[in-house]
Formats: sequence, C-alpha cells, structure tokens
Amino acid sequence: MQSLFGRAAAGAGLAAAAASAHASFLSGETLDAAADVLAIVVICIVPIIVVVLFWIVHVLPEKIAHRRNHPQREAITTLCLLSLVFGGLLWPLAWLWAYTKPIGYRVAYGTDKHEDYYTEMAEKHRRGELTDEQTLHLREELESMEERGALTPEQRNLKEELARPVRAPTAARPSTAERVA
Repeated sequence: MQSLFGRAAAGAGLAAAAASAHASFLSGETLDAAADVLAIVVICIVPIIVVVLFWIVHVLPEKIAHRRNHPQREAITTLCLLSLVFGGLLWPLAWLWAYTKPIGYRVAYGTDKHEDYYTEMAEKHRRGELTDEQTLHLREELESMEERGALTPEQRNLKEELARPVRAPTAARPSTAERVA
C-alpha cells in the first residue's frame, strides 16, 4: 500500500511542477490573424481548386477519345458535359465508352476511327511522314470502307492520293544519324 501511495505522491508532485501546456504556438492577435487567413483560404481558394479538379476529371474521357481516334468522340464529349450538369453521375459511362472499341460502328461503317484520323494521316502522307507499312495499312482500311460504301468524298480523294506515288521532297532531309548528332 505504501508503494502505491508513494507512486501517487510522486506523480502529483511531477504534475504540479510541470509548466502549463499551450495548444497553439500563436497567441492573442497573431492567433486571430492566422485564423482569418485560414478561413479565407478554406472559403475562397479550396472551392475553386475543387471545381477545377472536377472539371479536369470530367474532361479526361473526351481527351482519351480524341487520342484514341474514337469515331464517336462527339457523343463522348456530350456525355462528359451532361455529366457535369448531373453532378458526375454519367462520368463513369463516358470513361468506359472512351476506352471501348466500337465493334458495331466498325461493322456498320468499316472503320473504328474518327474521320479526323484520315485527315491527319492525309496531311502526314503529303508531308512524306508515313512509312510504307502505314500507307499500305491506310489504303487497305479505305478499300474495306469503300466496299461497304462508307467513304466520304475526302476519304475517296485520300484513297486516290495514296494510290499515286509520293513525290520526293525538294530539300534533302537529314538522315537519322545527322538528326541525333
């Protein structure tokens, strides 16, 4: 019993000897000023950051569809905008749609690429940036689309342009070794 009483007395003595504790390293007016700044940040800046992050996340499916040349990217863009209006409920559908291969679209139209893909490839072909394999693949795609009767006039012109030989550029292009050096 004495041992228990001795421990209690020692604990009470140490507690009385300890300095008073403070919850903050700031006091008085400095504490009030820091609280005001923190309140302004939480009320004004945090909502802006949340809205920007919400917008960025909801634009991702649109960017993914554009990068993958998805033929239905306008519809994916519309779904992303609707998702913004409905508080993000439709966003997972837009995300999944952007990553899917449009099998039904390919069956109907003979391609799973957006029309802009062919415009970009035509520009690369005119600049001489396409390899022979890429040109052959593009020509085969356009021929399969033509069999289905799904070629636009621009795509028909591209197909005819791909059938003609490419003229060599007038200026000599540097070789790979020269570009690296």
